[in-house]
Amino acid sequence: MKAILHADKNWGIGKANGLMFSIPEDMKFFRQTTTGNVVVMGSNTLKSFPGGRPLKDRVNIVLWPGGEERQDCKVVGSLGELFSEIKKYDTDRVFVIGGAMMYRTLLPYCDEVLVTKVEAEGDADAFFENLDENPDFELIRVSDPVRTNGYTIRFTAYKNNDLRPM
Repeated sequence: MKAILHADKNWGIGKANGLMFSIPEDMKFFRQTTTGNVVVMGSNTLKSFPGGRPLKDRVNIVLWPGGEERQDCKVVGSLGELFSEIKKYDTDRVFVIGGAMMYRTLLPYCDEVLVTKVEAEGDADAFFENLDENPDFELIRVSDPVRTNGYTIRFTAYKNNDLRPM
């Protein structure tokens, strides 16, 4: 399983239950990486999408204790149910997409974390763990800087060297 996100200079990942930046290159990377695959999220992330609808062309799994059953996505009520559902898929095709609580909970189970680093401050109210300071994670890829929509970004990947089995 992998996590995918964008983070500002302070590892901020969101503001007011939404994204901090509008970065077309980052959205393109997210779409290309997750389309045709499985995305795992918490209920607030689902609610933040237009109309509260799941992402198209992906299997959407939502951890939502007490949430109603839906036809357009798979709702699970506990971490145990979530792990059972994830195990039905090739874990290389499973991406955790938010929010902060889901990232915190599932990070130990992610073999790789794809981070679009934004060289700016986003006035975040939700944060991701600073992987540069986590001895269990190793930076394995960094792209050249990309200038887009007034921001400079780098696509990075971190490997989890202490992967916890589900």
